[in-house]
Amino acid sequence: MRVVIQKVKRASVTVENNVVSSIGRGLMILVGISTSDTTDDVSRLVKKVASLRLFEDMSNPPPDQSKWYGKPWSLSLAQDRDLSVLSVSQFTLYGTIKKGTKPDFHKAAKGPDAVKLYEEFLSQLRKELGDDNRVKDGQFGAMMDVDLVNEGPVTIVWDTSDIGF
Repeated sequence: MRVVIQKVKRASVTVENNVVSSIGRGLMILVGISTSDTTDDVSRLVKKVASLRLFEDMSNPPPDQSKWYGKPWSLSLAQDRDLSVLSVSQFTLYGTIKKGTKPDFHKAAKGPDAVKLYEEFLSQLRKELGDDNRVKDGQFGAMMDVDLVNEGPVTIVWDTSDIGF
């Protein structure tokens, strides 16, 4: 599985002029599923997303600073219950443009296979975070408008097949 993880102040997904999901501060995740992905990849991704420390710890401001920005890279979704996730299926993450000018998506899983792993990802992430309301998603297979305010900006690209997990 390949993901683009963005730290956001807010994010939303609109389908046919209707907002289907929105979050405040947290992570916006674009999720691509390949033909070789398995439930093991789902579990690796859930563990990584839940424990990835992209947020500041604002609990102990030092007395000698006039402006406090927090201790960076300290908190994860698992540690801060005020953070949410907006996940969007994104088969184009497996697009290649090696030949010509038209993208080739043969490495992306087909709809029926992809939706099973994508729904498993959402289910496991909700369970890992202990609150169904903290994990929102778009509409699988739909033409979606994604709106977000990237905080930082912080953007991480990761693939579950990368060595060194």
